[in-house]
Amino acid sequence: MQYLFIRIVKARGLSQNVSPIVKVRTSTHCVRSKPASYRPGASPDSPEWHQVFALDHNSKTDGQFPNAAGNIEISVCDAHSEQFLGGVCFDISEVPVRDPPDSPLAPQWYRLESDAAAGGDIQLSVWIGTQADDAFPEAWSSDAPYVSHTRSKVYQSPKLWYLRVTVIEAQDLHLSSNLPPLTVPEIRIKAQLGFQSARTRRGSMSNHCTSFRWIDDLIFVAGEPLEESLILLVEDRTTKEAVLLGHIIIPVSSIEQQYDERHVASKWFALEGGGGDTGSYRGRIHLRLCLEGRYHVLDEAAHVCSDFRPTAKQLWKPAIGVLELGILGARGLLPMKPKGGTKGSTDAYCVAKYGKKWVRTRTITDSFEPRWNEKYTWQVYDPSTVLTIGVFDNWHLFGEMSGDKPDCRIGKIRIRVSTLESNKVYMNSYPLLVLLRNGLKKMGEIELAVRFACPSLLPDTCAVYGQPLLPKMHYLRPLGVAQQEALRGAATRMVSLWLARSEPPLGPEVVRYMLDADSHAWSMRKSKANWFRIVAVLAWAVGLAKWLDDIRRWRSSVTTVLVHILYLVLVWYPELVVPTGFLYVFLIGVWYYRFRPKIPAGMDTRLSQAEAVDLDELDEEFDTVPSMKPPEIIRARYDRLRMLAARVQTVLGDFATQGERVQALVSWRDPRATKLFIAVCLAITLILYVVPPKMVAVALGFYFLRHPMFRDPMPPASLNFFRRLPSLSDRLM
Repeated sequence: MQYLFIRIVKARGLSQNVSPIVKVRTSTHCVRSKPASYRPGASPDSPEWHQVFALDHNSKTDGQFPNAAGNIEISVCDAHSEQFLGGVCFDISEVPVRDPPDSPLAPQWYRLESDAAAGGDIQLSVWIGTQADDAFPEAWSSDAPYVSHTRSKVYQSPKLWYLRVTVIEAQDLHLSSNLPPLTVPEIRIKAQLGFQSARTRRGSMSNHCTSFRWIDDLIFVAGEPLEESLILLVEDRTTKEAVLLGHIIIPVSSIEQQYDERHVASKWFALEGGGGDTGSYRGRIHLRLCLEGRYHVLDEAAHVCSDFRPTAKQLWKPAIGVLELGILGARGLLPMKPKGGTKGSTDAYCVAKYGKKWVRTRTITDSFEPRWNEKYTWQVYDPSTVLTIGVFDNWHLFGEMSGDKPDCRIGKIRIRVSTLESNKVYMNSYPLLVLLRNGLKKMGEIELAVRFACPSLLPDTCAVYGQPLLPKMHYLRPLGVAQQEALRGAATRMVSLWLARSEPPLGPEVVRYMLDADSHAWSMRKSKANWFRIVAVLAWAVGLAKWLDDIRRWRSSVTTVLVHILYLVLVWYPELVVPTGFLYVFLIGVWYYRFRPKIPAGMDTRLSQAEAVDLDELDEEFDTVPSMKPPEIIRARYDRLRMLAARVQTVLGDFATQGERVQALVSWRDPRATKLFIAVCLAITLILYVVPPKMVAVALGFYFLRHPMFRDPMPPASLNFFRRLPSLSDRLM
C-alpha cells in the first residue's frame, strides 16, 4: 500500500507572538499538525514540530491513481487567528519514491511564500513509500488517527518459570498448650506467590511433638522480572480458627534456577514471629526451592499450543523454518458501534499470536472493508503448533473517552503449521464467526497469506516427528491434569497482566480470547461436538461391517469372487497377511493424496455444532460460574454438574483426538507426516516380504519383553510421531 509521507521538522524566521501550526492539503486530504514546541533557549521565531503524516496514496480508479497527479500544499498558519504565515507547494508527480532498505530522505529547507516581505523558511521532506517504511509506525495516517491505540505493535510474552517449593520438615514449632489430651496437632504450610496460593497436606509428627514432616511439592508460576516474594505461613489448624505459628518471606530473584540434572540442595530457614511476636525464635523450616527451567509453562490450551520449548534458553533446539503471515485485509464486517445516527462504524485491528511473539496491526477507522497489508514472521521450532489470528473492534481510539469498555471480538481462526506444505504460499479468505447468546453470527471475512518457509524436508524437519512433543521433564516428573490446568490459568493471568502494561495495552479480553482461557468450561454444545467426533471416527468400522455384509450377500459377484481368491491366497501363504495389509495402507494413502486439503482449514461450524444450537443451551454456555439462576439449591447442584461434565467433555475430546490422529496418517492434513508414514509402510512392506516372518515375530516379541534396564524412560519415536499428528481439535470453536 502506497502512502504519501510528509515529515515536518521545524521552521525559522517566522513572525513572533504567534502559535504556528502546519496544514497539509492534497486533492483528497486536509490535515493539521500538533501545536509547535520551542527548545529551551531557542529563538522565539524557530518553532519545531517533528511530526510525520502518512496520507493514503493507494486507492485506484479504473487502474489509475487519482493522487498520482496534483499538488501538495503545505502552509503555516496561526493556530488562534488562522492568519496565513506562508506556504510551499509540491507537484506529486515529482515526489521521489523511497524503497527500504534505502536510508530516510533528508529534510531540506524551503522558502515560505507569503504576502509579507519575509515569510521565513520551513524544513521538511516529502516522499512516497509503503507501510514498511520505518516512519510509518508513529506517523499520523489517513486511515488511523495519531493515537497510541491505533499503531502497529509487536509484543513479547513474559518469560515464565515453574517455581517448585518442596516442603520437607519443620522443627521447634511453638504449639499451643491449650489442646485437649491425645489431640494430634494439624500443622499445614500455606505458600503464597502474588495472587497464587497453595497449602500442603497435614504434617506427620516425628518422635517429638515439635517436629513435623511433609515432603510435599507446591508449584507456582513465576514471571520475569522476578520481583515478587514467596511467602510461607506455618499454620496450626487444629482448632476452628487457624493460628499462625511463624512465617518466612523469600525473594524469588534469590532462588536458584535449574537447567540440568544436577541436584538442588535443600536449606533450613528460620521462621519469623507469628501471632504478633516478632522478636523471639519461632522454629525453622526445611525447604528445597528451585525455578524449573526444564519445563514448558503452558499458557494456551494444549490442543492449540504454539510453542513447546522449555523455559531455559540453553535447552532450545535450532529453528527448523520460518512462518510468514501476511494480514491483507477484511471485508463485509458488521457495524460494531453506533455513529451519529448512521448505520454504525467499525474500527478493526488484527492480533496474531505464535510462540512468545504477539503482533497487532494498525487500526483502520470507520471501515467495513479495512486493508492492512502487513507482514510478520516467526521462527518455527516445531511444526505441530498452531498460529492464532483474531480480529477485534477498537474501543480505545480516544483514550479515556472509551472508559473501561473492552474491545469487541469480531472473530478468530487458527492455522496448524504442520498442515502447510513447505515453501508454498497459501492465500485465502476465512469467515469470521462468533458464537453469541442469540446464536452463531458471521461477522465478515479475513484475507490472509501464509507460508511455512522450510529449507529442507529431510532430515531436519522430519526428524522432529520422532522427538517428544514436550520437554523431557514433562515425562520424567509429569504434572497432574488438574494441577496443570490450575497452573495454566495462573500463566494466562500473568500474560494478560503483563501485556496490559504495554503501550498501547493489549486488553485482557483480547489475551484471554486468543489463549482460549475458557476452553475447558462446560458447554452442552462442545460435548455434543466431541460425541459426534467420536461417532465420525468409528464410522470406518460401520463401513467395514457394511462392506463385509455386502460380500456375504453377493451384491457384487466380481468383488465377492476376488475376496474368495484373496482369502485362499492368504490362508495358503499366511506370511503375506502383514505385508499385504501395509501395502493396502500405502495404497490408501496414495489414493487419498488426490483428496488432500488444498488450503489451511479455518473454523468449522458444523463440527462445532454451532449452526443449530438451542438457545437454552447457549444461555447455559454463557452463564457464569457460579450460576446466577435461582434458587440457591438448584444453583449449587447445577454448578457441580457443570464441573463434572466439563471433565467428561475433556475425556471425550481426548478420545476423539486419538481417533482423528489415526485418520490423519493418510489424510494428508499434515503432508510431511503422511509422506513419512506411507514411506515407512512401503519400507515395512519390502522388509517383511524379504525377511522370514518367524524371525520378525521373535525379534518383536523379544524387543517387547526386554528387561527394564534396556528401556528408555522417554516415549518411543512411534508414539512421539503419533502425538504430533493433527486432529480436528484446533478447528473447534
